[in-house]
Amino acid sequence: MEASVGSDMSLGLGLLFGALGVGGALVMLVAAFDGMKVLSGWGFAAAMLAAGLLITVLHLAE
Repeated sequence: MEASVGSDMSLGLGLLFGALGVGGALVMLVAAFDGMKVLSGWGFAAAMLAAGLLITVLHLAE
């Protein structure tokens, strides 16, 4: 298994979209505790979109 990163851009974008995914998951969690189902759904959508973009960026930046 390769342990190096191909470029600084892939590392930076990977960290960016990873952080956005975690942020979306936190929005979903906090909104679920407050009973705001619509905001919780948007948080889930943001987390899934960021996760998809993260995988795309990692594959394209190789």
